[in-house]
Amino acid sequence: MTRDPPRARSARFDAAYFRRHYTDPRTRVTTPLEMRGRAALILAAMRQAGLPVHSILDAGCGVGWLRAPFAELVPRASYTGLEYSEYLCRRYGWIQGSAVDYAPARRFDLVVCYDVLQYLEERAAARALANLARLARYGLYLSALTLEDWRENCEQSLTDGEVHLRPAEWYRRRLARTCRHLGFGIWAPKSVRPILWELERPANSTSGARGPSRPAPDARARPRRSRPAGR
Repeated sequence: MTRDPPRARSARFDAAYFRRHYTDPRTRVTTPLEMRGRAALILAAMRQAGLPVHSILDAGCGVGWLRAPFAELVPRASYTGLEYSEYLCRRYGWIQGSAVDYAPARRFDLVVCYDVLQYLEERAAARALANLARLARYGLYLSALTLEDWRENCEQSLTDGEVHLRPAEWYRRRLARTCRHLGFGIWAPKSVRPILWELERPANSTSGARGPSRPAPDARARPRRSRPAGR
């Protein structure tokens, strides 16, 4: 039987932390190859939905394993790395700040927040969700360790359990106030109409064709009624 980890304590995101979880092959929880695949998935889903990506905010960018694949796949898109760890900001030159209250003068076509919000207590995590959704012009990719993931999906011996575990529905319910889920962790503001066919969208997602909406300004046109045979 799996056990729930203790509530998160003040974590030190120092060299030892990132060596253990990212660079040591014996204990790391992900790899550059896996993150490259994640970047490709996010951009492919955005492209399929007709949502442009000319600017990217990577909130909690860590060691920056998404930066290179994003630069390769969308070379003209600007990339901004936001990171809480003083150590990583010194080493990689990221903007130091928090997803909770980061307030730049502009929004970003795509906001990415991977494995960050489980480190925040509930009130701060809720503020971060609202802030990230506000910063996302067309798409927000969100992934966080949930209670269900801890119990059923992750390798507990490698995964950092000193976090705040919440049910996945806690995140979905709050994001659904201002966004619609496109699938694979990608959310679009309700003010934007993504181009998705009915069987491409999550079963409980509100259709992009309903309600007040506007298409992305440079989204490609696509017939909504039919496609050539053999689609």
